[in-house]
Amino acid sequence: MSIADNLSSIKATLPDHVTLVAVSKTKPVADLKEAYDAGQRIFGENKIQEMTEKWEQLPKDIQWHMIGHVQTNKVKYMAPYVSLIHGVDSLKLLTEINRQAARYRKTINCLLQIHIAEEETKFGLSEEELNILLTSDEFKQMQNICIKGIMGMATFTEDEAQIKKEFTHLKTIFNHLSEQPQTTNFKPETLSMGMSGDYKIAVDCGSTMVRIGSSIFGSR
Repeated sequence: MSIADNLSSIKATLPDHVTLVAVSKTKPVADLKEAYDAGQRIFGENKIQEMTEKWEQLPKDIQWHMIGHVQTNKVKYMAPYVSLIHGVDSLKLLTEINRQAARYRKTINCLLQIHIAEEETKFGLSEEELNILLTSDEFKQMQNICIKGIMGMATFTEDEAQIKKEFTHLKTIFNHLSEQPQTTNFKPETLSMGMSGDYKIAVDCGSTMVRIGSSIFGSR
């Protein structure tokens, strides 16, 4: 199956309200161009340097999503063009994103990463840390970022019941945030959860954005 065929078959399984992020990390520009020619406009990368190189080479109507763990000192390289940063997991990182966005007189959209998996290796905020961040004076004064929602990754397991439990938990947190008053820098509308192996469960649990790589581009 070609990349275009893969995209077509995946999109056929997604409801209209679910956004597909094509995870193109480690893939050559030619593969991204093939997906672009098939109509895909949102690509996810996990290394800022690689994403920047691809941004320079590809059409400028592409939305670039940073889906990997972000090092504070690298934010400046993607600030001019990034559309959405998925993995914001600390006030320190959010402060730097806000600072770099201000340099370009723009607003950078972000998702806060919530820790829902049982694995210790996954990054993310606890519910308590999430509440502390959102109620902090520092956050309220940030004018160059906007929290568009939350994201999370389930435990890497074959146990679908556990995956469903973790996604359902994240949806509950999202529902709670959605009931909070919106401000200029807090407009939660995106729940990003689900990857190639578990996106169908995620969609059933209420995901509005899925990150799919290997099912589109083939395994790495």
